[in-house]
Amino acid sequence: MLKKYSLLLGSAALLGVGSNSVAAASTNPSQSSTADALRNEARSYEHGEGVKRDTAKAVQLYCEASRLGDAEAQYSLGWMYANGRGMARDDATAAYFFQMAAKQGHPQAQRMLQQVGQPLSKPPECLFDSDGLDILAKAPPDHRKVMELVQRLAPEYGVYPRLALAVIRAESNFNPTAISPKNAQGLMQLIPETASRFNVHKPFDPEQNIRGGLAYLRWLLAYFKGNVTLVAAAYNAGEGAVNRHGGVPPFNETQTYVKRIHELFRRDDHPFDPSVTDPSPELQKIASRRTM
Repeated sequence: MLKKYSLLLGSAALLGVGSNSVAAASTNPSQSSTADALRNEARSYEHGEGVKRDTAKAVQLYCEASRLGDAEAQYSLGWMYANGRGMARDDATAAYFFQMAAKQGHPQAQRMLQQVGQPLSKPPECLFDSDGLDILAKAPPDHRKVMELVQRLAPEYGVYPRLALAVIRAESNFNPTAISPKNAQGLMQLIPETASRFNVHKPFDPEQNIRGGLAYLRWLLAYFKGNVTLVAAAYNAGEGAVNRHGGVPPFNETQTYVKRIHELFRRDDHPFDPSVTDPSPELQKIASRRTM
């Protein structure tokens, strides 16, 4: 299964788009390669090629590629909705995805768009599943600036904004001056060693702190190959503790922390960039314990 990712939400035009806005095609080679891989994996799940057929998984993966501006993925999603492939037929949603692809010059999408009628007036839910816009919409004024900063910075690190927001909520509840009894500092509660490791010299500067936390999340995602439970546990207790205990350490604080992250993020895995670091040498043992 693909769990490789580089720059999330490169099609930033999706944030707050209406029916006449679409994601622009990515000009970043790494991002385009990721979109290709996501689309190919989606196709495998759609048709049951080498894996058990799973149309819900196919839709999720096509949507990830669509976020990155992949016109072929956008067309494939439109086709699935237009034909009711593994789901109820939905011409308005189909038209939205056909429109995204058509505006990038996809000829089949341009033809299909003429057949399915008017598109939705707002982006389909799957396009916003992990960007945290629903959280931003309900945020109190004193949290909004932090959330907007996360929305801007997270794509640079290949981290879903929603995951970063879940961590910030659990760590500091959006307080940029927070200090823990263990001297973890700022919005993402970086201890001095972690701050130094990720080049954070001003831990109470919101942007520096968020960048450091995002860099650490990116590293943990690669180290634990996108396993959100292990990433959350490591962010709280350290990757060494996760390795020593063969999974989530038996600490009440860490176990509660992992649950809090999942309450907001609601995914078990996250795309990652394997070039960031080698995976944990304990992953195979951890996986075997989970399946016993």
